[in-house]
Amino acid sequence: MLKQRVITAIVLLAVLLPALFAAQPLPLLLLVLLVVGAAGWEWARLNDLKGAAAIGTGAAVAALGALLFWLLPQPVPRAVWIAVALVWLVGGAWLLRAGVAQWPHIPRAVRWPLGVLALALAWLAVAQARLVGVNFLLSVLLLVWVADSGAYFCGHALGGRLTRGAKLARSISPGKTWEGAAGGLLAVLLLAACWIAAERMWSPAAPSLYTRLLHAGGVAWLLAAAALLCATSIMGDLLESLVKRSAGVKDSSRLLPGHGGVLDRIDALLPVLPLAVALA
Repeated sequence: MLKQRVITAIVLLAVLLPALFAAQPLPLLLLVLLVVGAAGWEWARLNDLKGAAAIGTGAAVAALGALLFWLLPQPVPRAVWIAVALVWLVGGAWLLRAGVAQWPHIPRAVRWPLGVLALALAWLAVAQARLVGVNFLLSVLLLVWVADSGAYFCGHALGGRLTRGAKLARSISPGKTWEGAAGGLLAVLLLAACWIAAERMWSPAAPSLYTRLLHAGGVAWLLAAAALLCATSIMGDLLESLVKRSAGVKDSSRLLPGHGGVLDRIDALLPVLPLAVALA
């Protein structure tokens, strides 16, 4: 399993990195459009839509993302991203509080389009971040990946030892601990400090998320925003776990050998991307 995970990760990086660092945004935007389309296919299957309906959902995600990019002014007004971020924070908190049992009672006619819209808006946020600059987009992506890695290692090393076994959301994802969440935040703060220090010597054309937050409100604002982004990352992960648990599956699909599905890899990014763009 580990060998399979490593091989898949290497292949994914071999595709992602050239697109990310291409001179023009188009290769990355097309690649990410394909990714969210695949995630749309998985979303349909998690909502009991299969066959042509699932494929159509993937196509609908990609088409909606491209349509929003064409219709909305570029850059997209900040008010739009603030509204999207608020819907994620309020709606996500409500869903987590309601728990797994409540999810099937939400009509599919409501669940399905909300997922399609969330995926399309995540693609639009990637497009906006890439138009700002590769350095900015990469700083947002690495925030989520570093937070996840920090939470994993701290959770395994200290999980439950400092909080007497307390869990973040026992009924949704029993493996997630408060120690892990704290470890994820500390890892992100270390990343931010290193990135800001590097940028003071490097002076990139497009400052990172961390430098923008620091300049906008100082260290206090950087700490608060980092904590909010880390919490939102965890929320995205938990929301997908809630949906999968309700559907009775472990992975959103088997599209990525050793890693599960596309949604399993991008769930935390879905709410973080709009929030990062709104904050920055």
